[in-house]
Amino acid sequence: MADDSRDKKGFRSREWFGRQDSYGFIYRSWLRNQGHTAEMFDGRPVIGICNSWSDLNPCNGHLRELAEHVKRGVYAAGGFPLEFPVTSLGEALMRPTAMLFRNLASMDVEASIRANPIDGVVLLVGCDKTTPAALMGAASVDIPTIVVSGGPMLSGSWEGRRIGSGTDVIRFKEAVRAGTMSLQEFMAAETAMSPSTGSCMTMGTASTMASLCEGLGVALPGNGAIPAVDARRHAISFEAGKRIVAMTHEGLRLSKILTREAFENAVVLNAALGGSTNAVVHLLAIAGRLGVPFSLDDWDRLGSHVPCLLNLMPSGEYLMEDFFRAGGVPAVLNEIASLLNGNALTVTGRTQAENNAGAVRHDERVILPLDKPFRAKAGIAVLRGNLAPSGAVIKPSAATPELLVHRGRAVVFTSADDLKARIDDPDLPVDKDSMLVLQNCGPRGYPGMAEIGNMPIPAKLLREGITDMVRISDARMSGTAFGTVVLHVAPEAAAGGPLALVRDGDMIALDVPGRSIHLEVDDAELERRRAELKPFVSPYGRGYERLYVDHVMQADSGVDFDFLVGGSGDYVPRESH
Repeated sequence: MADDSRDKKGFRSREWFGRQDSYGFIYRSWLRNQGHTAEMFDGRPVIGICNSWSDLNPCNGHLRELAEHVKRGVYAAGGFPLEFPVTSLGEALMRPTAMLFRNLASMDVEASIRANPIDGVVLLVGCDKTTPAALMGAASVDIPTIVVSGGPMLSGSWEGRRIGSGTDVIRFKEAVRAGTMSLQEFMAAETAMSPSTGSCMTMGTASTMASLCEGLGVALPGNGAIPAVDARRHAISFEAGKRIVAMTHEGLRLSKILTREAFENAVVLNAALGGSTNAVVHLLAIAGRLGVPFSLDDWDRLGSHVPCLLNLMPSGEYLMEDFFRAGGVPAVLNEIASLLNGNALTVTGRTQAENNAGAVRHDERVILPLDKPFRAKAGIAVLRGNLAPSGAVIKPSAATPELLVHRGRAVVFTSADDLKARIDDPDLPVDKDSMLVLQNCGPRGYPGMAEIGNMPIPAKLLREGITDMVRISDARMSGTAFGTVVLHVAPEAAAGGPLALVRDGDMIALDVPGRSIHLEVDDAELERRRAELKPFVSPYGRGYERLYVDHVMQADSGVDFDFLVGGSGDYVPRESH
């Protein structure tokens, strides 16, 4: 490691730019080729703008424009902004799933921050996996950090009705399979689904994570819901640029904000928003990078009895534009203030309670009051039993109430390919009371734990008018999805979990109020099946995918890599010799 030449403020960049030797000459001289003047190296904080922009990630396609507004804010506050790119994870295009690459992107973010003269960082994020990936990487370095989200798209509209990204795609697809919507109508709706730049305008994972950044305290108030094309999105980017400079002078590191209390607040907020189940694995992973004690059971204990206040797709009717106009995340946080750790510190330098005091709900059709909520006790529930000894999750606010206690026969699919091949087979032995079970789609099995847990309803049942049934898997589902779907079963089938032992016709009992999921097969039979179980062999023998399969942890641990748990602080790598 280089000699420590940090000034009294502890700026990392002084180990690069504060030197009066050949190394300092090199560091400063090469940056001057971009027109930077001597005053940029005068001891002011260097602010990294970590940009997940990519043409291959439509949700983040406008982030270069936002970066310019962040830079203006940094300059206005006396900082030196330097923008850098990182791996961008677009859910719309990436195969097999963007989640496979979340940990890779987090490593990119960590390495980029650590290896360069950066004193504070603004994370420009949008499409859902970029937010947790960037926060995981920044948490591992633990420097002053602030999140700026790209914001949601404008509302879609087709044939006189508002349509929501993801949620209505699922509805339209099922309608085509049921024969109530033509393929021509389906294709026509495609042109109206995404009317502007930005991420999903439903409470999918992108909007969930952007909103939870306010609950965690790592984003400025208003970050979660301002539409991507609204000028106020530019303004909040400018203010974030100003604020990150102040945070470096204050020494306000990420670990001072992402405390146990912050994660507790995020769990409560997620319930109040009807937020995505994907937030479970993401927050567990972020907490793991900082060594914050936070577990799967905390999700149930802290959030399952919290009411959902937000009437927003996929759980409700409205879209993110409506949410923003109704008061956005600050209005929800103020409404649930009595359920929060109000003293939790945020990037503003103020507490969570101070940030949101006085925030008003402008439309009670969209944001309902705490005493008259949209859904009662709607937070994510954690299930356990012999089918999920390490836990599974379900989102009651998106489920059919009558199915939350259910007993039915299993119809088993051994893989995603098996599901695709047989789900619409007219001879499939399934009825409305059956439980669809999908194996080998977890972190190792898919790999990447794809968003296919909300399995399609068999076509023959759709034609009978069945729109929901219990589905169980070790996979995830999109935050835009809905239904009575048990997800994240751990351990996964590919890791030898009990899910791998389920066979067609087995009875399964689901009891969400009782927090249980039980496979009604005696232990002797399960042991016999286990003895016959063939070990999982990954088809990936090289590269990042091999690294992923060998080191990924299970859903109850956040699906991070085992060697990345616990950060290592902001040490500066040794210089070349």
